Amino acid sequence: MAEQHRGRDGRRPSQRQRIPTLAAPAQGWLGAHARCLIEALGRMHRRWVASLLTVFVIGITLALPTGLYVLVKNLDTLSTSWQGTVQASLYLDDDVSVERGRTLARRLDARDTIDGAEYVSAEEGLETFREASGFGDALDALPSNPLPAVVVVTPDADMTRAAVGELVDTLRGETGVARAELDQAWLERLFAILSLIERAAWVIGLLLSAAVVFIVGNTIRLDIENRREEIEVMKLLGASDAFIRRPFLYSGVWYGLSGAVVALILLGGCFAALAGPLGTLTRSYDSALDLVGLDWSGGFALLATGIALGWCGCALTVNRRLADIEPR
Repeated sequence: MAEQHRGRDGRRPSQRQRIPTLAAPAQGWLGAHARCLIEALGRMHRRWVASLLTVFVIGITLALPTGLYVLVKNLDTLSTSWQGTVQASLYLDDDVSVERGRTLARRLDARDTIDGAEYVSAEEGLETFREASGFGDALDALPSNPLPAVVVVTPDADMTRAAVGELVDTLRGETGVARAELDQAWLERLFAILSLIERAAWVIGLLLSAAVVFIVGNTIRLDIENRREEIEVMKLLGASDAFIRRPFLYSGVWYGLSGAVVALILLGGCFAALAGPLGTLTRSYDSALDLVGLDWSGGFALLATGIALGWCGCALTVNRRLADIEPR
């Protein structure tokens, strides 16, 4: 008797009906969201001039703080490479002979914390200055050589800035050293400027993120006002606020995503335009810098940020405006 209640597939009727019953709500939910997603894109296409202007403004707004962030990252890489070339100059007393100066250089070069030490006599220093400055005639008029002998010390590239400062303090106590100076003051100023730019990038990023939320919110507010009568009719027919809100939320997502794509394009164009002149500038300082833009993770983060800001700007506006619209 139990077999008579089974179909040809061996299942009871209740088992055959259970699968479509469970799948139907999921398919309906996905289909509704897919329709709203396409509908929002079609609405933007129908008003493509206004939509393009809005997307372009969002793209510029997102590109500014992102460009500052990438600039700081590139300059930080360059400053790290320059930090390894920082040198300390040990100016020797006038009574230190050439042999003593070379012995001091060899002894310092043997230290683990020093990559190299080179003795430069007073005559060699004067000749180098003569060739670099072009003041040969003026230097010939001097009664004597005003330059002291110098031992140029290159600290280990892996040393921190604090460790390099301690090393220079130690070298000041060496016998025959009149003065020791570290050519790092400009690097300290560079680090301070980079820290300021990084902090400014975060502040500007927060302010411009609020601007993106405002731009998207204002655009969606105008769209809601243009469809006010349609929304009133939908509420009369019993549509819920969530159903009415959904297409507008996807419009905000499209605006944010499109603006982020425009920001990526603008950043790529700016870096391509600046790469050549900046490379020429850095090579003049015996270094080189190849501009590196956003990596894949940074690009996806920018796209996600644009989507999130577009959704937030839309959600804040839609929730408030729909509450004010009631059918008459």
